[in-house]
Amino acid sequence: MLNNPSMVQPDTALKGRSTPMPVTEPHFVNNTILNAPLSIGQEEILLGMGCFWGAERLFWQLDGVVSTSVGYSGGYTPNPTYQEVCTGDTGHAEVVRVVFEPEKMPLDVLLAHFWERHDPTQGMRQGNDLGTQYRSAIYTYSAQQQSIAENSMQQYQTALGNVDSKSITTEITQAGDYYFAETYHQQYLARNPDGYCGLGGTGVCFPPK
Repeated sequence: MLNNPSMVQPDTALKGRSTPMPVTEPHFVNNTILNAPLSIGQEEILLGMGCFWGAERLFWQLDGVVSTSVGYSGGYTPNPTYQEVCTGDTGHAEVVRVVFEPEKMPLDVLLAHFWERHDPTQGMRQGNDLGTQYRSAIYTYSAQQQSIAENSMQQYQTALGNVDSKSITTEITQAGDYYFAETYHQQYLARNPDGYCGLGGTGVCFPPK
């Protein structure tokens, strides 16, 4: 296995810029406004599963998911570009922002899809995609979300332990700034149906309730 890269330190991260990435188009699939404020009964969460193209497609197809977008979070550089994130010198992970309705799509059910559709044991990589930007991550927006995510990880770790000895490396922490990725990344696999999708998994199903 290739060695995992290490995280950049805050004092050596790229400086970035004060100007945010413009959000110029609605969601390519369902026409929602990507930067619209949350409505009553909606929540958001940020999920990192490696390359964000395939991960976003996974979530926009789920009933109870209102909208998705892709961007960068968990690092230090304000308003980074894709090229900067790919250097590893911003500290950000590629993430999907999922806006969902918990009454229709409970967070624990949403996270079951998260765990099953990538390998959360690989550290700073996902499959052949190597780099800190490809790390597994859950960035939460409330204490309740944090608790659900941590309990969900424990359940999946138990399921993994019944198959092999791999340990989950997923970063679970309170969400910081979320920076939208460039327009051409948004809903990429709807715009480019034959594009690259790096989603895989461990082959281990999330434990049923």
